[in-house]
Formats: sequence, C-alpha cells, structure tokens
Amino acid sequence: MFHVVIPTRYAATRLPGKPLADIGGRPMIQWVWECAQASGAASVVVATDDARIIEAASAFGADCELTSESCTSGTDRVAEVVSRRGLNSDQIIVNLQGDEPLTPAGLVANLAASLRARPDADMASAVAPITTLAEFLDPNCVKALRGLGGDALYFSRAPVPWPRDSLREAAPASFEGAWRHLGIYAFRVRSLRQFAAWPPAPLEQIEKLEQLRALEHGMRIYLLTLAEAPPAGVDTPQDLERVRRVLGVK
Repeated sequence: MFHVVIPTRYAATRLPGKPLADIGGRPMIQWVWECAQASGAASVVVATDDARIIEAASAFGADCELTSESCTSGTDRVAEVVSRRGLNSDQIIVNLQGDEPLTPAGLVANLAASLRARPDADMASAVAPITTLAEFLDPNCVKALRGLGGDALYFSRAPVPWPRDSLREAAPASFEGAWRHLGIYAFRVRSLRQFAAWPPAPLEQIEKLEQLRALEHGMRIYLLTLAEAPPAGVDTPQDLERVRRVLGVK
C-alpha cells in the first residue's frame, strides 16, 4: 500500500496559475490527480497554498489540504500533509509534482514498489538514459550517478560522469553512461519527516538540488531505471502547448 501527495502552487514564476491551466477542458491538476488515482494508491491528496486550487480540485472530487504559506518546497507540503494525516512511520508516500500531467500511472506504482522491496533504502526516485549531447550539457537537465546496486551516488547539473577520454575542445563529446534524474520521489514516512526537519545542506545550496540534502545526511536513495523518460512537465506557456499536442487536445 502507498499514498500519493501532489504538491502544487499557484504563483509559478514562468506560468502563473499553471495548475489551473486548461488542457482539453480540464485543469492541469486534474490530469495529474487522475494519473495518481490510476496508480492504485490508497489515497491521493492535492496539497496547495491557494484557495483557488482547492476550489478547482474539490470540484472534480479530489481530497485537498490547504498547506502553510511558509512551505518553501513541494517536499515541505508533502511533509505537512503526512503530519496532519498521522500516517505511521513505515508507510510509503509518493511525491508527484502537480505540473507533470503526462506521468504514467505505472511509474508511480513501480516507484512505490521499488522502495517497498528495499527496506534499507530511505527514498526512491527514477532515472532514464540521456539521449543527446545537448541534454547532457544542459544544466537544466539534472544528472544522476548511481552505484552498481542502484543507489544514488550524487546528483548534479554538471555533465557527469565526465568523459575524460572523449573531449572536444575541452568539452564532452560523448554522454555514454549518463542518466537523467526525474523529479518524482517515494519516501518512507520516517525518512520524509527527517528530511523535512533538516535545514538546507551545503551541496544542496550550491547545486540548488533538494535531493542532495538526503545524500549529505547519509540517506540511501534507490534509483529506479526506466528505458526512456516520460514526456516533460510544464514550466512555460510553450510547455503547456506541447502537452496539449501530445494529448491531442486544445
């Protein structure tokens, strides 16, 4: 058994109000909620700081929580919901971002199952092979390094692993063995509570990658490997149009 919490906020910088953006006659948050519902989760909660999202999500039947304005990240919102709901320490929670309407329901279920199968892991996330050199060099594409057993070694915006023997004008010319990190997480409740209680860690602040906080404190993050990455989420108006095209709606 696992639960899904969908953290989402109204005041996105590049696309304000994006959880309510219309995709085929439904708000984007509804597409994400339907994905979570289809995953087999025992419960699905929309966690937000805005009454407009609560109103829209309640209208299509979602269970909602109005979270504190002091939450600085989606993980903080998830942790607040978990605290209110009183879930026990061994329960598994999937943090599914509210701007990922194309996430396959199977990924949510498989991520939760991968954590359940590894009692020594604190968290689980997902990676997919990097497919182009441009993607490898893009700092907006977060790279993951994983050990032979599947645990995360490090996450970076830099092109890693660095192909020392395959450089062109001091820049990488290949991306063999590189993995793209996907921003979906499964936590055990006890690990989520620990994570949310820690202040931002040094490497996290340098790279601006929240998951490094877990590694800096010695947590184990298992990385589920996918054959290919699901379609990207929505950050900009152009992304919104791309998602509409993928779904064949207006």
